[in-house]
Amino acid sequence: MTNIILLGPPAAGKGTQAKRLVEGRGMVQLSTGDMLREAKTSGTEMGKRVAAVMDRGELVTDEIVIGLIEEKLEQGAKGGFIFDGFPRTLKQADALGELLAKKGLSLDAVIELVVDDAALVGRVAKRAEETRAQGLPVRQDDTPEVLEQRLRAYYKSTAPLVGYYWATKDLIQIDGMADIDSVSVAIAKILDKA
Repeated sequence: MTNIILLGPPAAGKGTQAKRLVEGRGMVQLSTGDMLREAKTSGTEMGKRVAAVMDRGELVTDEIVIGLIEEKLEQGAKGGFIFDGFPRTLKQADALGELLAKKGLSLDAVIELVVDDAALVGRVAKRAEETRAQGLPVRQDDTPEVLEQRLRAYYKSTAPLVGYYWATKDLIQIDGMADIDSVSVAIAKILDKA
């Protein structure tokens, strides 16, 4: 069982690579957004807490997110876990480390998809243009302007994790600008060594 964090800014390809790992290696993707939406409708005690916070329009606390992750870890995954969208802050990184230790699990790698921000903005602009050309509506968060805002937010709160995991010797950087298959191969090599 291999447990990894996929790090990188919005539109870097983390979701695409996570999907491939789920399909190819039987890993379980722990996406905080998906877990929160699932919990909100679950009817469990934790789900009721999540629903109450979200219905008030507030941000869900780190404590709640860690609780959701703990529930998922207890369900197990033969291929391991992919942490996607968590941790986002240094405090969350500490909390995740403590949780994994408590469960007798380890973090095997933190894989950063290193990308060129200007190229990402160009990639999103091209995707929006192609979507419009097909007569389809462009997703609200799939515009260059929104991506630039999301990039600023990422570098403000999440980018410090690069230094954090470099210091713990867990960080492995790969070229996120390579084609999808090349990125998948690079990730596979890392996982095969873990």
